[in-house]
Amino acid sequence: MIYFYDGSKEAFLTAFCTAFPDADAVLTSGSSQLGIGQEAVFIKADPARAKRAERRLLSFDPDCMRDLTTILRSGNPVKDMIAFRYLRLIALKKRPVRGMLADDAVIDAVECMRRVSFEIHRFHGFLRFMESASGALYAPISPDNDICDLLVPHFKERLPKYPFVIHDVGRKKAAVYDGCAVFMAPLERAEVLLSADEVGWQKLWKTYYAAVNIPSRERLKQQKGYLPVRYWKFMPEMQ
Repeated sequence: MIYFYDGSKEAFLTAFCTAFPDADAVLTSGSSQLGIGQEAVFIKADPARAKRAERRLLSFDPDCMRDLTTILRSGNPVKDMIAFRYLRLIALKKRPVRGMLADDAVIDAVECMRRVSFEIHRFHGFLRFMESASGALYAPISPDNDICDLLVPHFKERLPKYPFVIHDVGRKKAAVYDGCAVFMAPLERAEVLLSADEVGWQKLWKTYYAAVNIPSRERLKQQKGYLPVRYWKFMPEMQ
């Protein structure tokens, strides 16, 4: 049986309860090809049932909902099954299992969470703001994982007086800090009029990159290891 849900935490927990007794269950918030003899069930969020499941799981592992939230932010196409198998193991063992690193369900979950956390850390250094004519800062990104809003605390702490927008162009949404509050908003595309200073800053980035680069000691493979090519398109020094 394939259990489809809308991607929300409440719907996942509802689907988790429904699919738990099914040894061959497949959970997904995306699309999936039905196999021979397979049936599809579409699960709607049941807040009361989801809350009961959450309380029960938290009684086994106080940090499991944090883990679930992180896994569901992953860009891994099978993240739903990774989360399902991980929480199912917690429910069966009735205790935290993140230390059981010989179990495939735990290995997959830990790796999923590690990739999300690592990408957040990377974007603390890779994200490039552009100053608009209005003075607000704008940064387009295209992360593998759904981390747009998780980047805000880092930059809010460092730029408390500057309103800014972090735009996830792939997921068509943005995290907005208006100088006081933070909120999420849908944003399909953005046209930004750059300030005169920004043009100068971008030239400075390129000059700096050219100055520190040593053509005779180019290590392109190593560079791509530290700074993957998929991040280059929004970095002015790499243009």
